[in-house]
Amino acid sequence: FEDMVVVEYMLSIVQRLPYLGPIYGGLREGVSIYLQGTIPENINRFFINLLCGESESSDIALHFNPRFDGRDKVVFNTCQNGSWESEEKIHSMPFCKGQAFEMIILVSSHGYKIKVNGNDFHHFKHRIPFERVCAMQIAGDVSIQTINVIGVMGGQPIYNPPVPFSNMIPGGMFPKRTIIIRGMVPYGGDRMSINFVVSRSRDIAFHLNPRVREGVVVRNSMIGGCWGQEEREISMNPFMEGQYFDMSIRCGNGRFKVFVNGQHLFDFVHRFQSCNEIDMLEIDGNVQISYIHF
Repeated sequence: FEDMVVVEYMLSIVQRLPYLGPIYGGLREGVSIYLQGTIPENINRFFINLLCGESESSDIALHFNPRFDGRDKVVFNTCQNGSWESEEKIHSMPFCKGQAFEMIILVSSHGYKIKVNGNDFHHFKHRIPFERVCAMQIAGDVSIQTINVIGVMGGQPIYNPPVPFSNMIPGGMFPKRTIIIRGMVPYGGDRMSINFVVSRSRDIAFHLNPRVREGVVVRNSMIGGCWGQEEREISMNPFMEGQYFDMSIRCGNGRFKVFVNGQHLFDFVHRFQSCNEIDMLEIDGNVQISYIHF
């Protein structure tokens, strides 16, 4: 498992539409589905369905259907045994023509909590047990860049945190633990830093420092107030202005393994005595963070 790129609680994909695919492991309380996409100028409508099977004729536990029809609204519904139930119509449109969006579907014990661009939008109560959901369908006038299915292992994700960011890592780092960070380098952004810190001593066990204009990703550590030797060699630089990135940082027995956008970027050999003492994550610089999953 040391070389796994995708951990079991995260599915990251870029898809052409229409899309119909499985949700590996299904849904459970605390799971969230993160979507990032763009609304075209000539939109009419699109939909997102959470299905109880992997065919278009399966029961639909959640039907999410924005409609730009002159009386803009979002329709929620379910469909069982081929029959649609009563619609819930929200006469408020959280999407804008020609603009990008971020959307989250959070599974709670009572229903699906929908957020768009960081704002609470609607809570659709369960009509079909969420345990039956095993697939997702997306079609219509929308462009989807990324779908992430994030589970509850290791705690809840943090969405849209402000930068600078500093937070304790629940349970600390340990072998085989993976931290997921999704974000974007804004236009004009030059550099950022991601630090894995020992809070009691303020030692930086792992310093990850993408420098956009130089086209390098610097790695280092700072122990006892002294910086170590920089590491700069990489086969590619995935950090570019205006581009989203998905980063997976996995703590191994002897090293950190870093993947970006599904590709192995580098390994960083542990310089600190024990990775178990690493208990804080800090992020600073020119970066916008969509979410962090511990």
